[in-house]
Amino acid sequence: MTDKAPAARPTLSVVVPCYNEEGNVDQFSATLLPVLEALRPEYSNIDLLLVDDGSSDRTLEELKSLEGRGDGIDVRAVTHGVNKGLGAAIRTGFRETRGDIVVTTDSDGTYPFSEIPKLLSYLTPEIGIVTASPYHPDGGIENVPPHRLVLSRGASVLYRVLVDRKIHTYTALFRAHRREVLDAITFESNDFLACAEILVNARLAGFEIAEMPAILRSRAVGTSKARLARILRSHVRFQGQVLARRMGLGAPISRK
Repeated sequence: MTDKAPAARPTLSVVVPCYNEEGNVDQFSATLLPVLEALRPEYSNIDLLLVDDGSSDRTLEELKSLEGRGDGIDVRAVTHGVNKGLGAAIRTGFRETRGDIVVTTDSDGTYPFSEIPKLLSYLTPEIGIVTASPYHPDGGIENVPPHRLVLSRGASVLYRVLVDRKIHTYTALFRAHRREVLDAITFESNDFLACAEILVNARLAGFEIAEMPAILRSRAVGTSKARLARILRSHVRFQGQVLARRMGLGAPISRK
Protein backbone atom coordinates (compact mmCIF):
# COMPACT_ATOMS: atom_id res chain seq x y z
CA MET A 1 0.00 0.00 0.00
CA THR A 2 1.36 3.42 -0.93
CA ASP A 3 0.86 6.53 1.09
CA LYS A 4 -1.53 9.08 -0.32
CA ALA A 5 0.06 12.23 -1.68
CA PRO A 6 -0.52 15.23 0.57
CA ALA A 7 -3.33 17.51 -0.49
CA ALA A 8 -2.23 20.56 -2.43
CA ARG A 9 -2.20 23.70 -0.36
CA PRO A 10 -4.84 26.23 -1.47
CA THR A 11 -4.09 29.79 -2.50
CA LEU A 12 -5.37 32.75 -0.51
CA SER A 13 -6.31 36.26 -1.62
CA VAL A 14 -7.17 39.13 0.72
CA VAL A 15 -9.09 42.14 -0.58
CA VAL A 16 -9.16 45.45 1.32
CA PRO A 17 -11.35 48.24 -0.12
CA CYS A 18 -10.07 51.70 0.83
CA TYR A 19 -11.54 55.18 0.47
CA ASN A 20 -9.86 58.27 1.95
CA GLU A 21 -7.85 56.17 4.40
CA GLU A 22 -4.60 58.17 4.17
CA GLY A 23 -4.28 58.40 7.96
CA ASN A 24 -5.03 54.72 8.49
CA VAL A 25 -2.79 52.90 5.99
CA ASP A 26 0.29 52.63 8.22
CA GLN A 27 -1.75 51.30 11.11
CA PHE A 28 -3.66 48.64 9.22
CA SER A 29 -0.63 47.46 7.25
CA ALA A 30 1.41 47.10 10.45
CA THR A 31 -1.21 44.74 11.87
CA LEU A 32 -2.43 42.99 8.70
CA LEU A 33 0.86 41.98 7.07
CA PRO A 34 2.19 40.00 10.08
CA VAL A 35 -1.07 38.02 10.21
CA LEU A 36 -0.77 37.07 6.53
CA GLU A 37 2.92 36.24 6.88
CA ALA A 38 2.07 33.83 9.72
CA LEU A 39 -0.40 32.06 7.40
CA ARG A 40 2.19 31.36 4.68
CA PRO A 41 2.86 27.71 5.69
CA GLU A 42 -0.82 26.88 5.14
CA TYR A 43 -1.13 28.36 1.63
CA SER A 44 0.89 27.91 -1.53
CA ASN A 45 0.48 31.60 -2.35
CA ILE A 46 -0.97 34.63 -0.56
CA ASP A 47 -1.74 37.90 -2.29
CA LEU A 48 -3.09 41.11 -0.81
CA LEU A 49 -5.08 43.42 -3.08
CA LEU A 50 -5.62 46.99 -1.87
CA VAL A 51 -8.42 48.67 -3.82
CA ASP A 52 -8.38 52.46 -3.74
CA ASP A 53 -11.93 53.55 -4.55
CA GLY A 54 -11.13 56.93 -6.06
CA SER A 55 -9.84 58.57 -2.88
CA SER A 56 -9.44 62.35 -2.86
CA ASP A 57 -6.48 62.24 -0.46
CA ARG A 58 -3.11 60.43 -0.65
CA THR A 59 -4.58 56.97 0.01
CA LEU A 60 -3.40 55.56 -3.33
CA GLU A 61 0.16 56.78 -2.80
CA GLU A 62 0.18 55.28 0.69
CA LEU A 63 -1.15 51.97 -0.62
CA LYS A 64 1.41 51.89 -3.45
CA SER A 65 4.15 52.30 -0.85
CA LEU A 66 3.16 48.91 0.61
CA GLU A 67 3.90 47.02 -2.60
CA GLY A 68 6.87 44.73 -2.06
CA ARG A 69 6.82 45.14 1.72
CA GLY A 70 5.14 41.86 2.67
CA ASP A 71 7.48 38.97 3.51
CA GLY A 72 6.43 36.40 0.90
CA ILE A 73 3.11 38.21 0.34
CA ASP A 74 2.26 39.61 -3.10
CA VAL A 75 0.95 43.10 -2.27
CA ARG A 76 -0.71 45.10 -5.05
CA ALA A 77 -2.65 48.37 -5.10
CA VAL A 78 -5.21 49.22 -7.78
CA THR A 79 -7.43 52.26 -8.17
CA HIS A 80 -10.79 53.14 -9.66
CA GLY A 81 -9.76 56.70 -10.45
CA VAL A 82 -13.20 57.91 -9.35
CA ASN A 83 -15.24 56.86 -6.34
CA LYS A 84 -17.63 54.06 -7.29
CA GLY A 85 -18.65 52.62 -3.93
CA LEU A 86 -17.86 49.66 -1.69
CA GLY A 87 -19.62 47.10 -3.87
CA ALA A 88 -17.64 48.20 -6.93
CA ALA A 89 -14.40 47.91 -4.93
CA ILE A 90 -15.33 44.39 -3.82
CA ARG A 91 -16.16 43.45 -7.41
CA THR A 92 -12.77 44.73 -8.56
CA GLY A 93 -11.11 42.71 -5.82
CA PHE A 94 -12.88 39.51 -6.83
CA ARG A 95 -11.97 40.08 -10.47
CA GLU A 96 -8.31 40.97 -9.87
CA THR A 97 -7.51 38.04 -7.56
CA ARG A 98 -7.50 34.31 -8.24
CA GLY A 99 -7.11 32.76 -4.80
CA ASP A 100 -8.96 29.54 -4.07
CA ILE A 101 -10.12 31.38 -0.96
CA VAL A 102 -10.84 35.12 -0.93
CA VAL A 103 -11.04 37.09 2.30
CA THR A 104 -12.60 40.56 2.36
CA THR A 105 -11.97 42.86 5.28
CA ASP A 106 -12.54 46.46 6.29
CA SER A 107 -9.47 48.69 6.37
CA ASP A 108 -10.58 50.35 9.59
CA GLY A 109 -10.07 47.43 11.97
CA THR A 110 -13.69 47.13 13.07
CA TYR A 111 -12.93 43.41 13.05
CA PRO A 112 -9.31 42.74 14.09
CA PHE A 113 -7.07 41.33 11.37
CA SER A 114 -5.82 38.87 13.99
CA GLU A 115 -9.20 37.15 13.59
CA ILE A 116 -8.48 36.14 9.97
CA PRO A 117 -7.02 32.72 10.93
CA LYS A 118 -10.08 32.04 13.06
CA LEU A 119 -12.36 33.11 10.20
CA LEU A 120 -10.57 30.69 7.87
CA SER A 121 -10.90 27.86 10.38
CA TYR A 122 -14.69 27.95 9.91
CA LEU A 123 -14.32 27.35 6.16
CA THR A 124 -14.77 23.59 6.24
CA PRO A 125 -15.19 21.73 2.90
CA GLU A 126 -18.98 21.99 2.88
CA ILE A 127 -19.05 25.74 3.59
CA GLY A 128 -19.06 28.29 0.78
CA ILE A 129 -18.82 31.53 2.78
CA VAL A 130 -17.90 32.34 6.37
CA THR A 131 -19.06 35.70 7.67
CA ALA A 132 -18.31 37.57 10.86
CA SER A 133 -21.49 37.81 12.93
CA PRO A 134 -21.84 40.37 15.73
CA TYR A 135 -25.57 39.63 15.89
CA HIS A 136 -24.99 35.95 16.59
CA PRO A 137 -25.95 35.04 20.20
CA ASP A 138 -22.24 34.61 20.94
CA GLY A 139 -21.21 37.83 19.15
CA GLY A 140 -21.35 41.38 20.43
CA ILE A 141 -20.92 45.13 19.95
CA GLU A 142 -18.36 47.47 21.50
CA ASN A 143 -18.46 51.28 21.43
CA VAL A 144 -20.48 51.52 18.21
CA PRO A 145 -23.03 54.38 18.24
CA PRO A 146 -26.57 52.95 18.42
CA HIS A 147 -27.72 54.86 15.32
CA ARG A 148 -25.03 53.03 13.32
CA LEU A 149 -26.54 49.70 14.30
CA VAL A 150 -30.19 50.40 13.52
CA LEU A 151 -29.86 49.86 9.77
CA SER A 152 -27.46 46.91 9.91
CA ARG A 153 -29.34 45.05 12.63
CA GLY A 154 -32.76 45.84 11.14
CA ALA A 155 -31.70 44.77 7.65
CA SER A 156 -30.28 41.50 8.98
CA VAL A 157 -33.55 40.77 10.80
CA LEU A 158 -35.51 41.18 7.57
CA TYR A 159 -33.06 39.03 5.58
CA ARG A 160 -33.42 36.34 8.23
CA VAL A 161 -37.17 36.32 7.55
CA LEU A 162 -36.76 36.42 3.76
CA VAL A 163 -33.78 34.09 3.30
CA ASP A 164 -32.47 32.00 6.20
CA ARG A 165 -33.21 32.38 9.90
CA LYS A 166 -30.05 30.50 10.84
CA ILE A 167 -27.92 33.41 9.60
CA HIS A 168 -27.90 36.28 12.10
CA THR A 169 -25.72 38.87 10.28
CA TYR A 170 -26.01 39.68 6.58
CA THR A 171 -24.13 42.98 6.45
CA ALA A 172 -20.52 42.30 7.54
CA LEU A 173 -17.66 42.72 5.08
CA PHE A 174 -15.29 40.55 7.13
CA ARG A 175 -15.68 37.23 5.28
CA ALA A 176 -13.97 34.27 3.66
CA HIS A 177 -15.33 33.04 0.31
CA ARG A 178 -14.56 29.97 -1.75
CA ARG A 179 -13.68 30.81 -5.35
CA GLU A 180 -16.38 28.50 -6.68
CA VAL A 181 -19.02 30.64 -4.96
CA LEU A 182 -17.65 33.83 -6.51
CA ASP A 183 -17.56 32.17 -9.92
CA ALA A 184 -21.16 31.01 -9.59
CA ILE A 185 -23.03 34.11 -8.41
CA THR A 186 -23.31 37.74 -9.42
CA PHE A 187 -24.15 40.91 -7.52
CA GLU A 188 -25.19 44.27 -8.91
CA SER A 189 -24.83 46.76 -6.07
CA ASN A 190 -21.99 49.27 -6.11
CA ASP A 191 -22.60 50.45 -2.55
CA PHE A 192 -22.76 48.97 0.95
CA LEU A 193 -25.71 46.77 -0.04
CA ALA A 194 -23.20 44.49 -1.81
CA CYS A 195 -22.31 42.74 1.46
CA ALA A 196 -25.89 41.57 1.95
CA GLU A 197 -26.47 40.92 -1.75
CA ILE A 198 -23.48 38.57 -2.01
CA LEU A 199 -24.58 36.55 1.01
CA VAL A 200 -28.24 36.41 -0.01
CA ASN A 201 -27.47 35.39 -3.59
CA ALA A 202 -25.03 32.71 -2.43
CA ARG A 203 -27.54 31.24 0.02
CA LEU A 204 -30.40 31.28 -2.50
CA ALA A 205 -28.09 29.57 -4.98
CA GLY A 206 -27.70 26.70 -2.52
CA PHE A 207 -24.32 27.44 -0.95
CA GLU A 208 -23.86 26.84 2.76
CA ILE A 209 -23.04 29.82 4.97
CA ALA A 210 -21.24 29.65 8.32
CA GLU A 211 -21.04 32.40 10.91
CA MET A 212 -18.10 33.25 13.12
CA PRO A 213 -19.40 35.00 16.25
CA ALA A 214 -17.48 38.27 16.41
CA ILE A 215 -17.25 41.58 18.24
CA LEU A 216 -18.05 44.62 16.11
CA ARG A 217 -16.02 47.63 17.26
CA SER A 218 -16.07 51.29 16.36
CA ARG A 219 -13.29 52.26 13.95
CA ALA A 220 -10.21 53.66 15.66
CA VAL A 221 -9.06 56.03 12.89
CA GLY A 222 -11.06 58.19 10.47
CA THR A 223 -14.79 58.33 9.96
CA SER A 224 -17.35 55.96 8.48
CA LYS A 225 -18.12 56.43 4.79
CA ALA A 226 -21.63 54.96 5.07
CA ARG A 227 -24.58 57.14 4.06
CA LEU A 228 -27.46 55.66 6.01
CA ALA A 229 -30.44 57.04 4.04
CA ARG A 230 -28.98 55.88 0.72
CA ILE A 231 -28.13 52.45 2.12
CA LEU A 232 -31.62 52.09 3.59
CA ARG A 233 -33.21 52.73 0.19
CA SER A 234 -30.91 50.17 -1.41
CA HIS A 235 -31.82 47.50 1.14
CA VAL A 236 -35.55 48.15 0.79
CA ARG A 237 -35.38 47.78 -2.99
CA PHE A 238 -33.31 44.62 -2.80
CA GLN A 239 -35.52 43.08 -0.12
CA GLY A 240 -38.51 43.67 -2.39
CA GLN A 241 -36.68 41.84 -5.17
CA VAL A 242 -35.83 38.94 -2.85
CA LEU A 243 -39.45 38.67 -1.71
CA ALA A 244 -40.62 38.61 -5.33
CA ARG A 245 -38.15 35.82 -6.11
CA ARG A 246 -39.26 33.80 -3.12
CA MET A 247 -42.87 34.18 -4.25
CA GLY A 248 -41.98 33.13 -7.79
CA LEU A 249 -42.66 36.58 -9.22
CA GLY A 250 -39.12 37.43 -10.26
CA ALA A 251 -36.13 35.83 -11.90
CA PRO A 252 -34.75 33.05 -9.71
CA ILE A 253 -31.22 33.24 -8.38
CA SER A 254 -29.23 30.35 -9.73
CA ARG A 255 -25.65 29.33 -10.31
CA LYS A 256 -24.12 30.30 -13.63
